[in-house]
Amino acid sequence: MKKPDEQFHALKIAKKEELTKNVFLLELNIPTGLKNNFRYQAGQYVTFKYTVADRWVFHDYSMVSAPYEDSLVFAIKINTDASDAQTLFTDYKVGDLLEISEPKGRFTINSKPDEFRTILGFAAGIGITPIISHFKALLHAEPRTRLFLFYGNTTVENVVFQEDLQKLEKSYPNRLQVHYFYSKESHPNQLFQGRLDEHKVKLIINQILNYDDTDEESTIWDAVDEVLICGKGEMIKSIANACYNHGIPKRNIHFELFESYNEDIYPQEKAFPLVEDIEVQFKLYGENYTTLLKNNRYKLLQQLLEQKFPVPYSCKSGICGICECRLVAGDVELLENEYLTDREEAEGRILACQAVAMSPKI
Repeated sequence: MKKPDEQFHALKIAKKEELTKNVFLLELNIPTGLKNNFRYQAGQYVTFKYTVADRWVFHDYSMVSAPYEDSLVFAIKINTDASDAQTLFTDYKVGDLLEISEPKGRFTINSKPDEFRTILGFAAGIGITPIISHFKALLHAEPRTRLFLFYGNTTVENVVFQEDLQKLEKSYPNRLQVHYFYSKESHPNQLFQGRLDEHKVKLIINQILNYDDTDEESTIWDAVDEVLICGKGEMIKSIANACYNHGIPKRNIHFELFESYNEDIYPQEKAFPLVEDIEVQFKLYGENYTTLLKNNRYKLLQQLLEQKFPVPYSCKSGICGICECRLVAGDVELLENEYLTDREEAEGRILACQAVAMSPKI
């Protein structure tokens, strides 16, 4: 559900192109007067607002373009012939206007152009879109950073942006390596056959990220500064935990979901004292509600959803921020938080999907 204060602007379609049998590229021009409105960081996304069968629909798409480029470029997957994306591809032509929100999202990392960094990217299918934006921006702005991309698809013909990635590899041969993995196609090297998961990460560490020619006493894996992951929930969960279990701090593992996911990314590592008969007062879309929770064995969002309250969410994993709210009174504990800043937490912002009630009234 979109926030009522979200700003949309009409942008003209400059280019539309089929990339694979079910993915197409869409490029939008940014008018001079809106340049400031559409300044963004690599990894961010916008919301498209358009009509399908006389009804408004809203869909989020990450930029493939990098912030230094002049237009907004997207790769959009058509899941079925009846999907909203199919209507977008069929009904909207070059020259048409689309309502687009201003950029948002926190699948971002700080730029450090003066540092020597090693950054990994893991992408599955259409999850490549924000990863490419990140990699182009890093190659452009950080001359000392080296990048390794591990990109999973079902078959070779389903690889999106392979030609673009090959051009980047050719332009930056000492700074970028791309490795492709196929889940439904054989490969002479078993390493590159199968899905990207925890087992594959172990093999990647031992077979690809082992010898570091910049430091004979350590491996490439030892030098990893940041990890970027984008794909479906199970893939993110598996890879994020593999990276964490092999020594990468959670704060350096960044991920973006491309669909709703109802599980935690990391296992719960904390135990809490039991609190029973918890009164919860909350305001949702202008309406005030009061309800009673049996205890704090389950997180706040989960319990409110079970009571049929229309609380907004997408991931239930502390990633997307859709369930963000403000704690006015009472105490909660956040199990995981990949979204809120320290300042926002200090201001009382919480994520309902990760909040465990710690007082009898909140």
